[in-house]
Amino acid sequence: MSDAKRRKLPDGAAVGIAAADEDAGSHDLYLDTINRHMLDFDFEKVCSVSLSNLNVYACLVCGKYYQGRGKNTHAYFHSINDDHHVFINLHTLKVYCLPDGYEVSDTSLDDIKYVICPTYTQQQVAQLDKETRVAHDLNNKKYLPGFVGLNNIKANDYVNVIIQALVHVPPIRDYLLLEPLENRSPLVQQLSMLARKMWSGRAFKGQVSPHELLQAISSASEKRFRLGQAADPIDLFSWLINRLHLDLGGTRKKQTIISKTFQGEVQVVSRRTTAPKEAVDDDRVVVDPNADTKTQRSPFFFLSLDLPSMPLFLDELEKNIIPQVPLTTLLQKYNGVTEQEVKGYAKCYLISRLPDYIVLHVRRFARNNWTAEKNHTVVNYPISNVDFSEYIEKPDTLGTHYDLLANISHDGSVEAGRYKVHVRRRGTGQWYQIEDLTVEEIQPQMIFLSESYVQIWERRRS
Repeated sequence: MSDAKRRKLPDGAAVGIAAADEDAGSHDLYLDTINRHMLDFDFEKVCSVSLSNLNVYACLVCGKYYQGRGKNTHAYFHSINDDHHVFINLHTLKVYCLPDGYEVSDTSLDDIKYVICPTYTQQQVAQLDKETRVAHDLNNKKYLPGFVGLNNIKANDYVNVIIQALVHVPPIRDYLLLEPLENRSPLVQQLSMLARKMWSGRAFKGQVSPHELLQAISSASEKRFRLGQAADPIDLFSWLINRLHLDLGGTRKKQTIISKTFQGEVQVVSRRTTAPKEAVDDDRVVVDPNADTKTQRSPFFFLSLDLPSMPLFLDELEKNIIPQVPLTTLLQKYNGVTEQEVKGYAKCYLISRLPDYIVLHVRRFARNNWTAEKNHTVVNYPISNVDFSEYIEKPDTLGTHYDLLANISHDGSVEAGRYKVHVRRRGTGQWYQIEDLTVEEIQPQMIFLSESYVQIWERRRS
């Protein structure tokens, strides 16, 4: 700077040289102050002082969020008061040095930008199901991309298991990783961003917090699913799938990646029932011979299975008997022959179109205005090659055999229970049990011993 002045260069040239010299010196000096161990970009992008979500910057030294970078802004004051000088705009991903205000461009910052917003190519996504290597975080701890724990902020384990299951459905996962986020609803954007962070092999830590997605779900559902309030995973799944279908522009006739993946069709035959005069108890009903038969076809995103009632008596050891039932027995509900009495109608169900991914909901909980009860019956099933041909109206040319993709189970009582999910790593065939932040290997023979609640089955391609 002094050389420029002594040589009496034009004012513009002198300023340019001075700025370049200052930039080079400050650039090298301040980048050394970045502390990647303090950085966490999973939480809501709001200023820690004003709580505004406009023009938010992250301090790359302490990890806190501040608004603005001009004079009289919170980021500007933080840079002066705490001597922290490197900030990144959480929207544009541009890095600036404050209080000087110049932009910093350096390839050493690319890893931070990638952690904030991971991106994937078609080739990278195609290799996810073949990958067998492990990744390492900043502390050199191993983790498996796609099999990372989700933080249970407060009673959101029901959200965690649904998200873990969805991001392992290949069509849904690939869509979330590859599709651009512009012009998408906040719910789609946050779900996509969470999926990208979960599958990232360049993360700073081996777990992810779903805080921003929880906020988006709470807002989109108008507080139906609130942070800190427990809910039923199948209720969330039903709402989430339908809302994503709408947000992606889907209708009853217009398909989206959601309907192409999960939507099937079931034929329902209904006939009115009456209680005969000679009936001894109130449960006996017969089909009204004069009633007309009504047949309709309804789309579905999941199928509900009814468990047999738990035994009322104790065994000889004075312990409750926990019965077991095969999955094929529960599926008889959809064979087109078995009748069920529903609000004065005898109904028969028969699947008319199988989706590529079948979601089964085992109805374990019975709730009323006073209490809630849980059915602990264990469902037995093979984890591969389950044949659904018996429950479909006519042969399906795409195949009727399915393999288990994800299994959500509930352990414990209704009040104090917890949810966990089982998913399989395709590259190695190893199954993993994920419960919030805990990820551990599990033998496939142990999966059906859990109290299955929601399952996703994948069509086996011939």
